Amino acid sequence: MKQLQETGRLKKLSRGLYYVPRQSAYGALPPDDRKLVAAFLRDDNFLLLSPASYNTLELGGTQLYNRTVVYNHKRHGRFTFGNRTFDFRMKPRFPRRLSHEFLIVDLLNNLDELAEEHEDLLRNAQLKAPTLDRRKLMQAASNFGTVATKQLVKKWLDV
Repeated sequence: MKQLQETGRLKKLSRGLYYVPRQSAYGALPPDDRKLVAAFLRDDNFLLLSPASYNTLELGGTQLYNRTVVYNHKRHGRFTFGNRTFDFRMKPRFPRRLSHEFLIVDLLNNLDELAEEHEDLLRNAQLKAPTLDRRKLMQAASNFGTVATKQLVKKWLDV
């Protein structure tokens, strides 16, 4: 492995974690986040989420975050691989794929961690909630929301 590292065919990200760099016209490319996390966890049952994903909801958030949240069943804590920081969070349940309904619920769960103005986000989320699939939003709140998030979504949808 040392020879492969010396020739540049293999790069070390952290203790016990290596990758084969791909080349582009601009130099070596970093490893794919999904493959990196799967190798670290030795499992492919996880969900990658950047807090910047909340911007797709068009709630007025504009912040970009330099970390990726990983919902999984195995690890908890912040880990840095190369120049990327991953915030691993053990969760009993999480969806296989991101949806707008899950993103609203997750935003409400993690509102205190966001840099945006909380009142603006809440007001815009309340306006956005009725435009989403009501059944899916209630299901996401039921499956993934905190008690406060569940109550807020029920109130917004007049349930």
